[in-house]
This record gives sequence, structure tokens and C-alpha cells, in this order.
Amino acid sequence: MTRIKNFIRRLGEQHGITGLETAIILIAFVVVAAVFAFVVLSTGLFSSERSKETVYAGLNKTRGSMELTGAVSATSDGTEVTELRFDVTLAAGGSSVNWDETATVNQTIVSYIDDSLEIDDLTYVTTVISGDADKLLEPGELFEIALTGLAAQTEINENDKFTLQVQPPSGSYMVIERTMPPSIAETIVNLN
Repeated sequence: MTRIKNFIRRLGEQHGITGLETAIILIAFVVVAAVFAFVVLSTGLFSSERSKETVYAGLNKTRGSMELTGAVSATSDGTEVTELRFDVTLAAGGSSVNWDETATVNQTIVSYIDDSLEIDDLTYVTTVISGDADKLLEPGELFEIALTGLAAQTEINENDKFTLQVQPPSGSYMVIERTMPPSIAETIVNLN
């Protein structure tokens, strides 16, 4: 009988988990899970935003593309080239390009490269052939670019190969490679 009394007394001393304690533990698990989910989602959104920025930067790099329209011609004094001319327009889907030769920022730079010489910033004059009067090349416009003062900076003679590299403020470069004909006795020389 003593054993039964002790057993009953021990049963009375044991405590179980009540419904309130269970609810508190469940709420704690839910809060921790919510914080973890927020951190994971925030990290995912941040990385996807970075990916989107990278894609847009790549698109902006290629969207500023220009294309050569028509012939590249050289003006000669009979012995050497004094001026080069070419026409440019925007490629399909391209963004505007600043061709203002007096601009100090966001200026398009034209470089000259041959076997023995490299000039990073040639002097040019922009003439608007079609479009509004500003020097911002926009979709549907056509500009003529005249590289002036070449005789003072370079010596382009017969059979010379040279490269012009047009570098807009943003977007991809346009490269023009030409070879001079065997004779530059004429005033205007077509370099196609």
C-alpha cells in the first residue's frame, strides 16, 4: 500500500507542458522562420537586382553604336592628305551620341592609328546633313564628320593603311580601316 501511495504521490508531482507553453514555443519557431525567410528573400532580391543592373549596363554599352553611311573620302593637296570625311548615323536601337566638337565632357573622340603613329584626339568638324540643328546624333539623323588638320598631325601618303577609331561617350567603338590608293593626285579621293 505504501508503494501505491508513493506512486500516486509521484504522479501528482510530475508537471506536463500546458497549451500556453506550447503556443509560445510555436510562435517562437514561426518568428524565427519568418526572419530567416526575410533574410533569404532579401538576399535573392539584391542579387537579382545586381544581375539586372549588369544586363542594363551591357545593353547601354552596345546601344550607343553608330554605323558608317556612305563613302569615306580624303581631300588631297596632290602630295598628302589634308582632310578625311565620312558620314555616320545611329545603328538600329542605338542611343544618342554627342558630336559637339566644342564639348569638354561627354565628347566623341576620333583616334588615328597607322604603323608608326597614334593620335588619340583628332580635330573634327560636324555638319548636320539631316536632322535638327544640334550636334547630338539622334535616331534618323545623318552627320558628316570632317577630320581637319591632318597634314599637320600625320603624313598619309599613297598605299598607306590607317585606322580611325570613333569612341562615343558611351557605347561601342566604331572602327574604320582604309588603305590609300596608289595615287592621291586628285583633289577628292574615294577610299572605299
